[in-house]
Amino acid sequence: MTNTAGPGGGIKLTIEGASKNFGGVRAVVDVGAEIREGEIFAIIGPNGAGKTTMLNMISGFYHPDEGSINFEDHDISHMGPSEIAALGIARTFQNIALFRGLTVLDNLMLGRNVLMKTGVLSAFMYWGAARREEVEHREKCEDIIDFLKLTDLRKTPTGALAYGLQKRVELGRALAAEPQLLLLDEPMAGMNQEEKEDMVRYVLDVNQEWGTTIALIEHDMGVVMDISDHVMVMDMGEKISQGTPDEVRADPKVIEAYLGTTDNKEVA
Repeated sequence: MTNTAGPGGGIKLTIEGASKNFGGVRAVVDVGAEIREGEIFAIIGPNGAGKTTMLNMISGFYHPDEGSINFEDHDISHMGPSEIAALGIARTFQNIALFRGLTVLDNLMLGRNVLMKTGVLSAFMYWGAARREEVEHREKCEDIIDFLKLTDLRKTPTGALAYGLQKRVELGRALAAEPQLLLLDEPMAGMNQEEKEDMVRYVLDVNQEWGTTIALIEHDMGVVMDISDHVMVMDMGEKISQGTPDEVRADPKVIEAYLGTTDNKEVA
């Protein structure tokens, strides 16, 4: 699949005045943003800035107390995770959420669940159709396994894999859902430099060759500034800046949030 839209495409996701409170804690405060089709959109900020809460609202794990979130022509503000996944939004998690006793292939097959048409009853009644569908889904998963260079590990339980490979499998499971919008929550966290470089290459390939729009949270500023088309910066639940990497890097509010001063410094 080729990315024909690019970062100049139409608006894929719109966030308008989104707020989320947990008791007396205001985790996200009146945040608005637009993610355009075909771009890599990064959400950055210090710890506790509200980044993961924002991602959780987009994916349906939380619902905004105020404001709205729209994906294409759907208001997803109060939809559940399965409904949002069915529309074409998939995600990875900051903490690996794989089924450790299942193989790499089986974990990816679970990612196809949202696309499967035959349920348990229909599988018994129409065994041939269900069997054909399973074969098709398995072929898609095998393609992803090849893409992520996991071919020799396809039958290995994920719990036996090194950390960096588990993160790669989690990316594969999200890709198995064939998302239009892929949400990545710190995809490079805990990786060594070589593993980070591999993950960056996969993320860029998914975006540029497959045409998948990506929104990611990442603490490695070098990665963010290198691969992102637009960056939103959060601090204490609020959006304090948004723009191209160069614009954000030079924003005094961003410099102050990260470094505590604005005296002739830039975000690294």
